[in-house]
Amino acid sequence: MDRRVVITGMGLATPLGLELEAVWAALLEGRSAIGPIRSFDAQQFHCPIGGELPEFSLGDYIPKAYRKSAKVMSRDIQIALVAAYQAVKHAGLQTKCLVERGEAGGAAPIDPARFGANIGAGLICADLNELAGALVSADEGNGQFSSSRWGSEGMNNLTPLWLLKFLPNMLACHVTIVHDCQAPSNTITCGEASSHLAIGEAYTTIQRGAADVCICGGAESKINLLGLLRPDLFGRLSRRLDDPAQACRPFDVDHDGMVVGEGGGLVILEELNHALARGARIYGEVVGFGASCNTQSWKEADSTGRSHATAIRRSLKNAGIAPSEVGLISAFGTGIPSYDDSEARALAAIFGEHCRTIPVFSCTGALGNNGAGNGAINLAMAVLAMNQSTVPPTVNTRQVHPDYPLRLAVGRPIDARIDQFVSLAYALSGGQTAAITVRRFQK
Repeated sequence: MDRRVVITGMGLATPLGLELEAVWAALLEGRSAIGPIRSFDAQQFHCPIGGELPEFSLGDYIPKAYRKSAKVMSRDIQIALVAAYQAVKHAGLQTKCLVERGEAGGAAPIDPARFGANIGAGLICADLNELAGALVSADEGNGQFSSSRWGSEGMNNLTPLWLLKFLPNMLACHVTIVHDCQAPSNTITCGEASSHLAIGEAYTTIQRGAADVCICGGAESKINLLGLLRPDLFGRLSRRLDDPAQACRPFDVDHDGMVVGEGGGLVILEELNHALARGARIYGEVVGFGASCNTQSWKEADSTGRSHATAIRRSLKNAGIAPSEVGLISAFGTGIPSYDDSEARALAAIFGEHCRTIPVFSCTGALGNNGAGNGAINLAMAVLAMNQSTVPPTVNTRQVHPDYPLRLAVGRPIDARIDQFVSLAYALSGGQTAAITVRRFQK
């Protein structure tokens, strides 16, 4: 018999805040964190707005002895470490990081050999200023790049450890070192589906007995030149710049595109008996996981929504739950018309008329598209919605598109008893889709 897997902790790093309760409170109030990009000059782009994290000091989230490693950490890695610290604290785990920081308190220690990690990552943007300086030294003198000069001089102007900032697996690498996770660890780079796929893998890792605890989810920053350029070239960004906070409108009749963001979410999954033995608070039980791929196009939405429906169907079948029993849908809701169309059709195909009564929720209007961190943030908020019996409003959705048979909280929260929910995530480029089913915990 498969081992039961429960959620015992959640950690976030989002444009609305770096603590779970702060993000939840902001969403209930309908606040948006989208504004003009401050960290670099984005005025030459069609959409120079996004969701940026509040200022933070990485030293507040890692042991003092590890702070020297920050010089080889990209923004994405730092976001993952912030979310990891918040997650283990929220779960009441005694990890190496908390012990070395003197913050373990009375928490019960866990066996590092039974502590795994699965973290989704994006295509980390290189430090272009640093790279450009090295490229200049490979100039033959006439503005032409010379591969021989690059080998003899250009590369020497990069630090020996330069590449370690930008490898996607370095998010999991640093998290596992800081918190001493010695059980199976993996990195998944499948765009916005990454964190759901990572959580799904952690779920099966615990089920089959390879670990008792896993930290899983994802993190990414799209607040950089390449993170903004890619969706701009694909025509996915909103052009509603008169009021940045209201630019992204998931499933709304006036949706016209997404905005970029940065953020991460990591959750603690734990084998049930292990959690009960240490007296952990249980926020929900993961009971189903499903995945699929859009075979129609690697860069465009499947107009039928078939791939999304397939992932949800597989997740519900894995959970043994009928669509009519689902009490909440945690949706992506990009705000891009073609992708909203595809997602809405998938939900209608699975849930039928029930789709008009079941609450649907998305964080994207408030936070922007946080890439690999997006799904885990949405899932964490859905877990809180289940525990609080409250569905926050989907920020900026004022009038649901008439073609979508969806019940979104417009303007104010919805009170709802939620016994199980489905969370959906999918990659805008690449086509991967994943769905996770979570149930209210019952012994």
